[in-house]
Order: sequence, then structure tokens, then C-alpha cells
Amino acid sequence: MSHILYADDHEPMRLMVRDLLQASGHEVALACDGPSALAGVQERTPDLLILDVSMPGLSGLDVCRAVKADPRTASVPVLMLTGEGDVERKVEGFEAGADDYLAKPFDPRELRARVGALVRLVRRESDRNPTTGLPGSRAIDDELTRRAAAGAPFAVIYLDIDNFKPFNDVFGFAVADAVIREAGGVLHAAVRATGGAPGPAGDFVGHIGGDDFILATDVARAEPLAQACVQRFRACIEAQVGPDVARRGHFAGPDRSGTLREFPLATLTAVVLHVEPRRWRSVIDLGARAADAKRRAKAIGGGAVLVERL
Repeated sequence: MSHILYADDHEPMRLMVRDLLQASGHEVALACDGPSALAGVQERTPDLLILDVSMPGLSGLDVCRAVKADPRTASVPVLMLTGEGDVERKVEGFEAGADDYLAKPFDPRELRARVGALVRLVRRESDRNPTTGLPGSRAIDDELTRRAAAGAPFAVIYLDIDNFKPFNDVFGFAVADAVIREAGGVLHAAVRATGGAPGPAGDFVGHIGGDDFILATDVARAEPLAQACVQRFRACIEAQVGPDVARRGHFAGPDRSGTLREFPLATLTAVVLHVEPRRWRSVIDLGARAADAKRRAKAIGGGAVLVERL
């Protein structure tokens, strides 16, 4: 449930918008003027702030500027509502930091649509992994649940980097971070190379966390896509460690007990799970099956691609 703060000095409008948004499943707090709106933001940071432009004390534009100037609340999306729909007024709102603008009177369907779009945007952005910029766990759960509910078979590719801890210990966190960061680009490149396209209507690329990644795609493309990810990641690693280490294919480093030994270069292990929606249980169940399959894939050797049907 999203927490929305709506500020407007016109009580009938406040109550109408509150009822409309509550009926759409949002939690709505109300403020009757600018100072009350700022106090509400400080008390509890909203997922979305809706402001009427003309309010006593502080205008909606003043409130917007204050919210966007504070690093603690700058990322809160702001939707401005006004009875003045001219271009100059809209420009003034956007210059104050507003993320969207809706002129009164408005169609309730358009308000619901704009609110929904802004809430989805902030959820996606707040859930992105800071290193790769890829969607994180909440977005992954939503995407897999959505695909299962659609009723058509799909495939999930679970990817994990092998020997990454000793790689990090030997080559340093800067190189390790670069590998994780570039892994996102590797996966997107593999998607395009196999005829796909990242996006809502195509392939989904997510970062579970650490050195674990996930893709959701069509069943027919899943195995060649997994192979492409493994191959392209190998080239990424070789570029990071340099030609001498790449040519040897291994490096020396301490194991968990501190004993120096040889490790193969970090590779990518991929598990391809064919998902039949009528057998779908939950994301948790899928994760447990993927983890079990990953253990068996790693036993085969680094860079393995294991295909299973659920």
C-alpha cells in the first residue's frame, strides 16, 4: 500500500481526491495548507506528494521547492494540481521540481493513472541495485508473479558467479565491483544478441544481490540466452584481469583457511528453469528450487548451464 500526502485548501476537493485514491488501494493523508503539508512530509515521508498550487501560508510551489531541496525528501515524486493550465504555469511547476502536472478540472481516471505511474516509478527506482542499476528483489518478485499469473509458460535463468570471493580477495574490491557492475551490461548485451529486448514486453533482467542475477524470458530462447551470458561474462573477466592471467586461466589466492592455492578464473554458472504456470506455487518455492539446481550445476564445474523443468 502506498502512502500519499495530498495538500489542498479546498475541503470538498481534498475529500473527493482522498476517497478516489483510497478506493484504488492507497493510504491517503491530508493537509489543508502549505505549512501542514511540510509538517506531514517531515512526520512521515510519503511515497507520493500531491500539491495544489494555490494554498495559504505556503503555495504548492513553495512546498515543492522545500521538499526537493532537502536531501532526505528530494526523491519523493510530486504531482501538482492547479486550476490554471497555461504553459507558463506548468513550466513554473516543473522548475520548482514537480515530477508531473495535472490541471483542474480533471478526469478521475487520469488522476488515478498518473498517481499509479508515479508510484510505480518510485518503487522501481528505490528498488534498483546501487552497483548495477538493475531491478532488485521486490521488482523481481513482482515480475515473476506477473508472468505466472499471465498463464503462459516462461523460463527463469538464475546466474551466479563462481569463485568470486577469492577473486575479490586477490584482485581487490575495485575490480570486483567493476565485474559486478559490468555483469548487468553483459546480461543486457546477451539478451540483444539472442534476438530479445529488455523491457516490460520482453526479457526481464534483475539483480538479486551480491553476485546473483536473474533473467525471465521465453522458453525457446532461454538456453541459448544462458549460454550467451556465460560466454560474454568470460570475456568480461578476461578483460579485467589482463592477458597474462587470462591466458593461464587461474590465479593464486588464500582459501577459507588462509592456505594459498590456485583458483580458476571467476565464471558464470547458469540454471535454466522452465516454469509451467499451472504448477506455480510462489516466488519462494521457485527460489528454493533454483538454489538446489544451482548447487548441482556448480558441482558440474564453472561455467555450466543446467536446464530443468518445474
